[in-house]
Amino acid sequence: MTTSIQSAFPARRGNAAPSLENGDHLDQPTFHARYLAMPKSFRAELIGGVVYVPSPLKVPHGDIHGQVMMWLNIYRAHTPGTQALDNATDILGPDSEPQPDGCLLIKGGQTHTESDYLVGPPEFAVEVASSSEAFDLFEKRNDYERYGITEYLVLVVREARAVWFIRSAGADDHFIEQPMPSDGIFRSKVFPGLWLDAAALFRGEPMRVIDVLNMGLASQEHAAFVGKQSR
Repeated sequence: MTTSIQSAFPARRGNAAPSLENGDHLDQPTFHARYLAMPKSFRAELIGGVVYVPSPLKVPHGDIHGQVMMWLNIYRAHTPGTQALDNATDILGPDSEPQPDGCLLIKGGQTHTESDYLVGPPEFAVEVASSSEAFDLFEKRNDYERYGITEYLVLVVREARAVWFIRSAGADDHFIEQPMPSDGIFRSKVFPGLWLDAAALFRGEPMRVIDVLNMGLASQEHAAFVGKQSR
């Protein structure tokens, strides 16, 4: 879905914009205008037309998030034509403006940049969730599915569990949760060589995470993907 700059970034009207409150029901242009008026330290997301203001982040979230960005950036460094983003605002549509914890995209793929904001669905998004009841697995999952994100990974911290969704190739075009692989290593479909030992990530073993990723980067599938991206 293409979002025009006129709808995504409306001109300001009137005086000071009202503040954003958790649970507000807004369209994306109104949300964006109010977000710009908030203090720089303030964070919020628009999911399905509803404003979500996150709680302060705790150490377990920050630990997993840091490892995720390490993982994504190592892949990016070895894969021309890709880009990893950390907590970048993404304008998905008229009622959706999330900030994924991390995302990986193909340059010139499903996204573009307007006024330094990402517009459109990245090929791969990652969220770090506290529990399986978190909105990352419900409202946000629904937005990511309907606006065209190809793969979606949710890392459920309290349960030490990874939930990996891949978009179906058929006419129904929806997310399908991937079963745990027999060897414990998840493998991306859209980014060949992006391999993850989620159990090692939750155990706080970054070298194991890197070792498994390096195996993926050494695979024939990754070499073919790099060759394709370099053309």
